[in-house]
Amino acid sequence: MNPRDILNKIKWDKDYDFNFIQIWYVHRGAPNNTKIITGKDVLEIQKTFIKTVSAMIPMHRIIKIKYNEKTLFER
Repeated sequence: MNPRDILNKIKWDKDYDFNFIQIWYVHRGAPNNTKIITGKDVLEIQKTFIKTVSAMIPMHRIIKIKYNEKTLFER
């Protein structure tokens, strides 16, 4: 599954709470060039990017998605 499909599944499945998701992504200049956001930061999930309160994150920059410490996606 790709990051977009995973994020949409967690967001719309009533068995999950989107606030518990962690999205790790490449952010040049950050420590280890990586930043982590949670579901609380996500405003929209689009086809090729995620819109957050502070940025637009391209899907290709997502390197890991975790839910309650379980890794659901990793490049």
